[in-house]
Amino acid sequence: MAERVDCLYRVSTTKQVDHDEQNQADIPVQRKACREFAAKMGWTIVHEEQENGVSGYKVSANDRDKLQLLKERAEQGKFDILLVFMFDRLGRKSDETPFVVEWFVKHGIRVWSVNEGEQRFESHTDRLTNYIRYWQADGESQKTSIRTKTALGQMVQEGRFRGGSAPYGYRLAPSGILNKRKHEVYKLEIDEDEARVVRMMFNLCVGSGYGRCKIANLISSQGIQTRTGGNWHEATVGHILHNITYMGVLRSGESQSEVFPELQIIDPATFELAQKLMTERVNEFNEQRTLPRNTSGQSMLSGNVFCGHCGGRLTLTTNGTVRKKADGVQVARRRIRYVCYNKTRHRTECNGQTGYTMHILDGMVTEVLHQIFDRMKAVREDEIVSRAQMNVTADVKNQLTAATREFAKATKEYEAVKSKLMSIIRGESNLPESLISEMAEDAKQKMMAASEKVSALNAEMEQSNSRTDEIRRDYRNIMKWSEIFDSSDMAVKKMIAGYLIKKISVYSGYRLHIEFNINFAQFELGLEIPNEYQAEDLA
Repeated sequence: MAERVDCLYRVSTTKQVDHDEQNQADIPVQRKACREFAAKMGWTIVHEEQENGVSGYKVSANDRDKLQLLKERAEQGKFDILLVFMFDRLGRKSDETPFVVEWFVKHGIRVWSVNEGEQRFESHTDRLTNYIRYWQADGESQKTSIRTKTALGQMVQEGRFRGGSAPYGYRLAPSGILNKRKHEVYKLEIDEDEARVVRMMFNLCVGSGYGRCKIANLISSQGIQTRTGGNWHEATVGHILHNITYMGVLRSGESQSEVFPELQIIDPATFELAQKLMTERVNEFNEQRTLPRNTSGQSMLSGNVFCGHCGGRLTLTTNGTVRKKADGVQVARRRIRYVCYNKTRHRTECNGQTGYTMHILDGMVTEVLHQIFDRMKAVREDEIVSRAQMNVTADVKNQLTAATREFAKATKEYEAVKSKLMSIIRGESNLPESLISEMAEDAKQKMMAASEKVSALNAEMEQSNSRTDEIRRDYRNIMKWSEIFDSSDMAVKKMIAGYLIKKISVYSGYRLHIEFNINFAQFELGLEIPNEYQAEDLA
């Protein structure tokens, strides 16, 4: 008569019912393996039980209904063998699970694992081997539990990304935290190359009143492609302009996070203004429009120029006079200015100038861009790449060499302790089991710490190499734009200025503070582009 087999399948989370770490369905994998193993051994499976979302570490054996049912069946003599995929499916509690397994053995039930063979309790060596197995599983469960709790507790607070592709303007970066399926949880960080394009879109929307289609066409015409290498489309631009992530706010369903400054590409005021302008665009009647749209494209700086005194946005206004010449011909004279929105609307106290003549301010910034272009032309691309590669300092390389040696040493120590464990199992050592267990855990922690240090230093080296490519792209863009800037129309000039300049603060007397998107000092030592400018310096 063939041996009668009961099977137990278990996953610790409901998600694992569907997929394991190899993206395979976990429960079906266990079931298939057990059935094939039973057939190979000539056994007959008479009963199967599965536990969905039951932690072998957190849940006591007495509280696991399926396990208690199998005990009842064992007492009733309904099967001869208990078969599991791996022994950790029976549980991971070192102070409990070995005794559960021993209970089945004492009741005449042989306990088998597809991957690890039969679990025996016939000798002191058997008992010690089982203890070590569950001690290891217990320790792993504790560390996984700690990592998971930390990941879930800090995901929102630290801005880690929950899944999917990173929004345009960001990239995914390792967080160093693993989820329950031992997959690394990623976080968002700003991709400066893409972030400049995002700022450009918002500036074109807010500063020039461009719609989604016009923005898409303009950016595509300048050779700036999407992440997939194609041209921009109206819908894609619209999605970006409506995405609150660019304010540094993460969203999951109906809930939103606080603002993460390190993730903010667009300030909240600019974002909200963009939403109002896009809403006004779809209003059927012009009477409903509350915000003026400047679609003339006359100014180069609208969208990223601010009052240095109160921080308010400088908006473009036009007024004019009509003068009659001696011959009776009327001549219209227009005056275009950037004015402080806060001061003109009396929204807040501002002790700065009310307005700044557009052609003076635009001319000053144009001269700043000319200075940048001239200085950059004096630097060769091969010199830039060479200097960027030197940023991977000898210190980092030395640290990596030392960390690699440390990891090798820690690994050797861990293997030595494991060897002592085997000596105890073979009865060749009289050392206490508790002492060896403590030594093994300590050695393992040292090995893991050394491994993490090596990984961090390797990541630093890779990041530096990636930064070299970014510098090369920035340099080539600046060189290209330096050739076309003066002959370009205002829309293209505005786009170039928006790519290079993040924010301009204007103070009384036309004193400028410019915050650049690009760190120009990275191209060559001594290439310092100042942030402060006076009108007389740029005359």
